[in-house]
Order: sequence, then structure tokens, then C-alpha cells
Amino acid sequence: MRFLDREDDDDPLLSIVNLVDLFLVIIGVLMVVIVTNPLNPFSSENVTIVENPGEADMRIVVKRGEELTRYESTGEIGEGEGTRAGVTYRLPDGRLVYVPEGADTE
Repeated sequence: MRFLDREDDDDPLLSIVNLVDLFLVIIGVLMVVIVTNPLNPFSSENVTIVENPGEADMRIVVKRGEELTRYESTGEIGEGEGTRAGVTYRLPDGRLVYVPEGADTE
């Protein structure tokens, strides 16, 4: 009964080889995920990502080359410093006309 005495069944090296194959597949999947990510560190493209648009917890992530900037919403509208620069009017045909502040009205 030679066929019942198989040496391959007790070989622990076969289990390790199967684990190595599994880890190679996992590493391959992770590399594909990294390459397809828009914020890929190896990409030189400019990308803007808006998370939760219009919500109180809205976040904007801007990637320009290797620089990554994150903006988070505070929920406050119209905050900031500045002065009025002029007035914009919409004409009946849909065009916009900007009139600077203090311009001559002759």
C-alpha cells in the first residue's frame, strides 16, 4: 500500500509557499490601489477633491505637484477681510459688466 504513504501531506514548506503566493497577490492589489488613487504621491498631476460638498463638515484637498493642501469648513459664511472693489451688473442679453469702485461715470 504504497499510495497511502505520501510524503507531501506532511511537508510544512508547502503551506509556507501558499502563504507567500497569497501575500504576493495582496501586494499586487495594494499597488494597483496606490496607482489609481487620485492623490498618488508618484503622480505629478494637479487634483482637487471635495468631500461632503455643501455640508457643514465639507473638506477640500488640493494637490499641486507634490504639495498637498487641506481646507476644512468652519461652517461660517462670508468671513474674511477686504474692501468693496466695485459692482457687477447683468445686462438683458446675459453679459456681465463690472464697474470698479470710484470709476468716472461720465
